[in-house]
Amino acid sequence: MMKQWIAGALCTVAAFGAACEKLDHAPEKYLQDPPPTRRISLEEVAQLLSSLPIGTEQLSEVHGAVSSSEGNGYDSEYRMMEVFLSPGAGVGEDPAGTKAEWTTPLRDLIREAVLSRTKAEGDKTEAEAFLEALSRSDAQIYWPYATSWDGSEAPLVTFDPGDNSVKNIAYYRDKDGELAELVVDEQMARERPVWVVNWNDDASYKSLELLRREDPSWGSGGEILLKSGESGPEGIRTLILRSFRANRSFDSWLAGASEFWVKIGSVEDFKASTEAELLLYQPSITDFMVVVRRDQVGMDIPFNAVLVSEWTESLSSCAFMMIEDDGGTQTSWQCSATVKYNSKSYGFDIAIPLRTRDDIVWRGALSRSYIERFNGETGHFGDVDLVLELI
Repeated sequence: MMKQWIAGALCTVAAFGAACEKLDHAPEKYLQDPPPTRRISLEEVAQLLSSLPIGTEQLSEVHGAVSSSEGNGYDSEYRMMEVFLSPGAGVGEDPAGTKAEWTTPLRDLIREAVLSRTKAEGDKTEAEAFLEALSRSDAQIYWPYATSWDGSEAPLVTFDPGDNSVKNIAYYRDKDGELAELVVDEQMARERPVWVVNWNDDASYKSLELLRREDPSWGSGGEILLKSGESGPEGIRTLILRSFRANRSFDSWLAGASEFWVKIGSVEDFKASTEAELLLYQPSITDFMVVVRRDQVGMDIPFNAVLVSEWTESLSSCAFMMIEDDGGTQTSWQCSATVKYNSKSYGFDIAIPLRTRDDIVWRGALSRSYIERFNGETGHFGDVDLVLELI
């Protein structure tokens, strides 16, 4: 579902003369054809959900699940995997920790509705196959602006057509219990509950929130994630991404939030003085994800994460890139930084992930002088504002 932002950088060194970046300006050569269409039709699932006799219990189940996902650093989402296997559990939640017991969970309504269609024919094979495929798919219920729900109003149910539309058909039961349709847009989703059936693309990755919970030593080791306002290790200069702000959404509201992947590679503590020592250095990579929900667009979001833990005097610049992920087959874009020694070039390479429909939002070199001059100030990178700080 979600649209990902990936920031990748490779810090270069200039201990042996002028350093330069090799940027591949033809990443399309690494791309592959997109995967075949998924078995499940999002429109079919939306129509199915809208036909169910959903009551207060099921509404509370879904709302609890999307709230749990948000608290775990993901979007307002409830995957079909959890619907069937662990009712009420959000993305990132331990299924064993889900304490709520539902008399009639949503999965029971779905199963009964699907199986009832085949009772007359006496053959449940096709219905069982559909339910199995649905429970294993990446389909999910996305509930934008769920925090404003009044606790009782039933939702309209729509789906993501995948064409970046800003409006789409939604289904609901009218006062006579008949299935009806109307057109919904994002403004309507702000004013009344709307469920969007779309694809999930972020659940297999650990959010920054989960990383912080799992590492009790963050701020002094491990993943090296600072608490707000905390300084880095004493005696070491450290490059921090203090905060970022997405100034607009690049995709339809039907597709949901943006996942920001931050990837930066560097050669830390660089002290080589001979060619043999130079060959021993390999870049280290910092890699984590933060989700920006649509109601967070335009807001400064604290990041407080270490990008380069030991920023030494030999580091001269970073090749920096942000891309917006629109899905497709995963591949990589090879970006290399080069240092020269005795007329020979030595490269430190990093593979920055790409998908077949990605768009590059910003790409270029960030010099050491730029980072030091604008230390702690807001930098504008296209439609994204970042605060980088050397501490």
